[in-house]
Amino acid sequence: MSLYHETAALLSAPTTHGGSLKSRVFKKDSGLKSPPAQVYALALESCKWSAVLSEVIDNTGLLKAERKLTPPLALLLTHDLLLSKSARIALPATHGLSQSLARHRARLASELTRARLRRGHPTLTSLRAAVDAAAAGPPHPRWVRVNPLRTTLDEQLATTFDGWDVVPSVADVLDPANAGKKVLCLDGHVPNLVALAPGGGGEWIVKSKAYKEGWVVLQDKASCFPACLLDPRGEGDVVDACAAPGNKTTHLAGILAERGGEGSTVFAFEKDRRRAEVLEEMVRKAGAGEGTVVVSKGVDFLKVDPGERRYARVGGLLLDPSCSGSGIVGRDEMPELVLPEAVGGGTPVVAAATGKKRKRNPADKEEKRPPPPPMVLVDDDGDTTTLTSEAALQERIRSLAAFQLALLQHAMKFPAATRITYSTCSVYAGENEHVVVAALASDVARQRGWRILKRADQVRGMREWEVRGDKGACDGDEDVAEGCIRTYRDDGRGVMGFFVAGFVRNAEGGRDEGDGPYLRDERGMIVRDAEGIPTLKSTGKKAVEMDESEEDASSEEGSGDGDDWDGFED
Repeated sequence: MSLYHETAALLSAPTTHGGSLKSRVFKKDSGLKSPPAQVYALALESCKWSAVLSEVIDNTGLLKAERKLTPPLALLLTHDLLLSKSARIALPATHGLSQSLARHRARLASELTRARLRRGHPTLTSLRAAVDAAAAGPPHPRWVRVNPLRTTLDEQLATTFDGWDVVPSVADVLDPANAGKKVLCLDGHVPNLVALAPGGGGEWIVKSKAYKEGWVVLQDKASCFPACLLDPRGEGDVVDACAAPGNKTTHLAGILAERGGEGSTVFAFEKDRRRAEVLEEMVRKAGAGEGTVVVSKGVDFLKVDPGERRYARVGGLLLDPSCSGSGIVGRDEMPELVLPEAVGGGTPVVAAATGKKRKRNPADKEEKRPPPPPMVLVDDDGDTTTLTSEAALQERIRSLAAFQLALLQHAMKFPAATRITYSTCSVYAGENEHVVVAALASDVARQRGWRILKRADQVRGMREWEVRGDKGACDGDEDVAEGCIRTYRDDGRGVMGFFVAGFVRNAEGGRDEGDGPYLRDERGMIVRDAEGIPTLKSTGKKAVEMDESEEDASSEEGSGDGDDWDGFED
């Protein structure tokens, strides 16, 4: 009995205290007598089916015949009676609630059949698939990054993905006809990244040896952008300022390994000790330990001294600080809950996904309508914040932006740094373009010569990404807006909502603004011949084949940058 009453209470209660439904169910002091996982599963499935089941309950007249039932209880009990695997209520047959539903079982089943046929589905299996698809929202591929610290893309295509069909685009991966099939796409923006079809094929990877051994990493495409944009080439050390859980940290280490950066170190900071343990495990699993990645467990990046000797070679910093998490895909997104009509008439009660209920009666005057349900933000750390108004949301964004700006300004103080990337999984300009503009206008940026990494100077994959920053949010500065990279969820590109921008500055002996003087392939590798001689972008010829006049011209064009890049390994 506790299962149904406790679940009904959670669906009916307002969320002004305790955060999202998921956080309330699984928190330590939830007070639930029933298993939390069972409560959450019942709530989620009942929400998914609520529009159909409310129609069934209303047409059956269940609530009028069984006055002891409330709309939430009727919904939960009907779900288990008609749709659970056992096709029965998890109560003894002699229990009052079981008997209340048993008296109407035939009529409820008949009304479910009518509801199915009205929706054009020949079988319950067909209707179930449609309900699941509607609840899941637009399809999202399973992004898999091949880890070059352990393996190669070619090796994984020949083993883990042997027999898979390679299609030319993400749109093909997301084609409903390919759902659950072994179909993949090689990404054109991020090296070593593949997109798998959602469903059976994509879900299989988490059980594979490749995943368990650290040969592949599950990482959203947009989350790969910061390391790609930073583009470390082994000329110094790198910092990941907010490193847990470790996807971006190990991505940086992998890029360095491919480019001959064996002497470079990735300093990974994580102030939360619990999350730092997750980071350490991720680094170990990815094969990035043994000096490649140095984890500073429980260390707050803002308290690190940029002038400390051990950071003298830090040339690049990746900043991905805590944010609102408003762009994350699949974060406790429960479907809208539609409850059956209560006894006494009126329109159905509609409850928000997080539990706040609202009764809509046409007789109500506009000014008497209750306020909208509170908004629950789940940040990228998984922590929830309940906001009851637009003003509260804006205040939360301002608070986050202040921290994000402080982190960015601190990174600009590292003496040898020439490149920084700043990213969030937020869709709000207050955490994105506004922070970039404020950082560029800061004293430390002006004093040390920091400026936006322009689109034309970005690595090919990032340069060719079409979706850029909001010009209006960049105070009308087109260069800044074009330098910013945005992604939007559910726009057909198969990525989550994300933002990243790069900052660069000149330094003595600093690096070239773009890809350097040498021609690079699509993976960012310097193009060399069999003897290891690089090819110059300016002439298309090998460096040692130039005559004296070409060599002089190249030297003048490079303005000294050629010496910095000569000899870098792939």
